[in-house]
Amino acid sequence: MQVDYLLLGKRLAELRKKRGLTQERLAQSIDVTSIYISHIETCRSIPSLETVVKLCDALEVTPNELLLGIGVCSSNYLSDDILQKLEQCTPAERRLISGFLDLLQAERENASKKRG
Repeated sequence: MQVDYLLLGKRLAELRKKRGLTQERLAQSIDVTSIYISHIETCRSIPSLETVVKLCDALEVTPNELLLGIGVCSSNYLSDDILQKLEQCTPAERRLISGFLDLLQAERENASKKRG
């Protein structure tokens, strides 16, 4: 599973705001600059592992929650994001996306057959 740093930035901003923290306040709590927090939130910087751990501690979340959007009991971590994006698509775009998903599923099934 890969980390989507754009989504990580969005999650960081959401979690920070939910806790009533400014970028400045969060930055002070983990000993970085507010500009660096802004850059992480806008995907202009990728945080180090050490920074991720500090952010998780400061925001009181697990690394899975911050990095992948997976809460302790969550299995569909991208569902909300995908649904929001689909709602903005035209019917033609939705058909294209559906066809693409069909291709991905068929490819996965073919790969499974080759392994098994």
